[in-house]
Amino acid sequence: MTGTFPSPLRLLVGTAVRSMWRRVVSLRDQSWLLLALITAFLSGYAVLAFALFYGGLRFIGRFPGLGGLLVERLLFLLFACLFGLLLISNLIVSYTNLFRNRETAFLLTLPVPRQVVFQWKLAESTVIASWAFLFLIAPLLVAYGLVHQVAWHFYPMVLLMIGLFIGLPGILGCWLAVQVARFMDRRTFQVALVLGVSLLVAVLVLRFRPTTVTEESLETARVLNVIDRLLDNTRFAQFPLLPSYWLSSSVQNWGEGAVRAALFFFSVLLSHVLFFGMIAVLWLGDAFYEASSVVHSRGSLLARWDWFRRREERRRRSSDPIARLSRPVLLETLLAWRGILAPDVRALIAKDVRVFWRDTTQWGQAFMLFGLLTVYIVNLRHFTRQLDSPFWISLVSYLNLGACSLNLATLTTRFVFPQFSLEGKRVWVVGLAPIGLVSLVRLKFWLTSWTTLGVTLGLILLSCSMLGLDAAHTLFFAAVIVVMTFTLNAIAVGLGALYPNFRETNPAKIVSGFGGTFCLVLSFLYIVGSVVLLALGSPWGWRPEAVGEFRPYHALASGTAFLGISLLSGAVPLRMGFRRVAATEL
Repeated sequence: MTGTFPSPLRLLVGTAVRSMWRRVVSLRDQSWLLLALITAFLSGYAVLAFALFYGGLRFIGRFPGLGGLLVERLLFLLFACLFGLLLISNLIVSYTNLFRNRETAFLLTLPVPRQVVFQWKLAESTVIASWAFLFLIAPLLVAYGLVHQVAWHFYPMVLLMIGLFIGLPGILGCWLAVQVARFMDRRTFQVALVLGVSLLVAVLVLRFRPTTVTEESLETARVLNVIDRLLDNTRFAQFPLLPSYWLSSSVQNWGEGAVRAALFFFSVLLSHVLFFGMIAVLWLGDAFYEASSVVHSRGSLLARWDWFRRREERRRRSSDPIARLSRPVLLETLLAWRGILAPDVRALIAKDVRVFWRDTTQWGQAFMLFGLLTVYIVNLRHFTRQLDSPFWISLVSYLNLGACSLNLATLTTRFVFPQFSLEGKRVWVVGLAPIGLVSLVRLKFWLTSWTTLGVTLGLILLSCSMLGLDAAHTLFFAAVIVVMTFTLNAIAVGLGALYPNFRETNPAKIVSGFGGTFCLVLSFLYIVGSVVLLALGSPWGWRPEAVGEFRPYHALASGTAFLGISLLSGAVPLRMGFRRVAATEL
């Protein structure tokens, strides 16, 4: 009997596609209304983003002699920043998907070549890390094409170029994840990593210092020279060896009708993707298998340091019970202080803290997010240096509120939403305990709310201080962010209980599902509606001559509407989550 068998990679891809399609069909069968609501939200976001990009590009293009230069710099800068973010996202997702995933460990025990397992995980990680980029950049490219009145073949070619572009950070991020897994426990690698990050931060701080333009230079110098000085910090995005430069140049040349120049940069991008992709597909499989063995066989990342070994030896040899206390025991000791928390509550909090700390990707992503917030805060004072009008300061303060609340939505969607799903198949253990699943979800809500409140409240107070706002403005924005913190956590916890995924252990995949997308869209709509409502009903007015004049009736009306929207947006998903969990059969 003869026959041909499909390749293992084709089987893995086909199984994943069929599984995803069945989940979509099951969602359609469960609730047509919910599916229609999600579709309406996604369509509304696409239309709103397109309108903003279209209006912004037309507004910039009206500047005579400067519109083209500004659009060109913005496009180069956007793709350069997105390339860096894609690289970081692929690094984190690839490390989790390759070395912290049960499916990967299971596939390595099957008679499947290690190269095939690596190829499948490379493709899967790239898709998971890049789908949001495609969703973000599509309205911008459509708006760019309409503003410049490009030909019809611009859109399919741009779609092909974007597909090639996301392949490079996917390959590079996967390679970096393999190298980190192989050498992270080595002392030389750790020292080099710390020194490299410190040097990079120092270079960025020194290189991207703001350029101050005086009134004398504006009167004596040419306008183009002044603009060029102001945009001097964006020249790094025009480095010819960056993949973002090839993509930006190809998009701009194709939009302007220079097809040959566009095809040249397209060919450069294609050749690099094929070259590095072939290397990754053929040669990185063995390195991945070696790195997987290293990750699952080593103990601690600090085991090569003498002071760490001596400390562990002192703990083992010491007869003093206090000296033998490890970090988890110390955590439980702190939670049991004065008996404020019940024993079952202390146990669940300690469990969640341990699980979060032991997952390298979780606190690694949190650390990177806090790093981005630090960059935002540091540059906020440079952004407001030239703002002398109270009207513009008030406008920037509401934009700052929107930025802080969007960062809060990122925290809740990425870290809070998958908390219930991360209980996994052992959720029945907690469900059969006296505390019950409903109390578990309620405890997760309060724990995440107070934890994120410390971050967001500190962020809004610090940013208000950097903006030079008075005590009344600072107190107003602090009260708003407190309400939004509890609302966004209620949305994330409630939807996480409504749409759990106990089969998946990777938080990135849990967030990338239907429930995570719904949580992100609903949080985004709540933030936009709340900030616009509070801005329109600002108690200090918006007219330049009325700024600073307190209007209590406007404040009362907008505050009441804001509290009502917040209560409705948070209470409904949270109560629905409680009912779903209470009806769960174990």
